[in-house]
Amino acid sequence: MAQTCQCSTNIQHLGVRRHGDVILHDVNLEIHHGEILALIGQNGAGKSTLLKALLGQIPYTGEVVFHDASGARIRSPRIGYVPQNLEFDRNTPVTVLDMLSANRARFPVWLGHKKEAAAAAKAALERVGGDAALLKKRLGMLSGGELQRVLLAFALEPLPDLLLLDEPVSAVDRPGIARFYDLVCHMRRVHEMPILLVSHDLSHVRRYATRAALLDHTVVVSGPVEEVMDTPAVRETFGLDAGKEESA
Repeated sequence: MAQTCQCSTNIQHLGVRRHGDVILHDVNLEIHHGEILALIGQNGAGKSTLLKALLGQIPYTGEVVFHDASGARIRSPRIGYVPQNLEFDRNTPVTVLDMLSANRARFPVWLGHKKEAAAAAKAALERVGGDAALLKKRLGMLSGGELQRVLLAFALEPLPDLLLLDEPVSAVDRPGIARFYDLVCHMRRVHEMPILLVSHDLSHVRRYATRAALLDHTVVVSGPVEEVMDTPAVRETFGLDAGKEESA
């Protein structure tokens, strides 16, 4: 039986200031288990800042509360994160096995891999549909799609209470994009974890997300995807009515 999360995240009155400027104010969002909430908005709207706050990388006001399936508060939540791109030296000798084993190892991976750690790395990669042959490949030799699959495997081990996806397919080709999102949707159904997706591609949001929220330093509108996409705020933000006006 697949391990499930069935947890939720409640963001309450979150605010961020930087050098005296208000970056985010009074952000309120709920991310429920088994759903993909797409965070949309223009550049500079505060999307990356919100992710950094959730990851604990920057200070913020307000509160972020995690609950388990019974409704009890999770004091030390696990957060998985797949970045837009991973900056590293392409010539690094680090392999996929090294990276996935480091998630569990208590001693330097360059000293070798215990059988248990290697088996766990193989299982983590296979969980996201990755071929075991990838384990021996160096990170710098991976394609964009392969690297994102490895990063997803890393983010899901151990199973997180919240999964953050920050423009996860920006360096992936079109067939790889469909495979990545199909995989994410499969993981959502199987493990029922809450997922927060940042994306500039509204077609991806419409196809893969279950709910959406428009951010402009605060939450302007949120709800089911199609309802949010049809609001005047979203249509104006992304110029969705521009073509209609020109043809009128």
